Amino acid sequence: MPTCKQCNNDVDELKSVKVGGKTKKMCEDCADRAAEEGAVAEESEAVVQNMMGFKGRR
Repeated sequence: MPTCKQCNNDVDELKSVKVGGKTKKMCEDCADRAAEEGAVAEESEAVVQNMMGFKGRR
């Protein structure tokens, strides 16, 4: 049985998720949590860029 490296729980299957440019294998719960954190980080960065008048791409 595979083990999630994030929460150290035994799971049925691992999901491959890109986090910070690196692919990591984790359980579905940890993958959902990582996706939420990534979405929040992108939104907050966009808000700050709009506040500062940044017109461009990263």
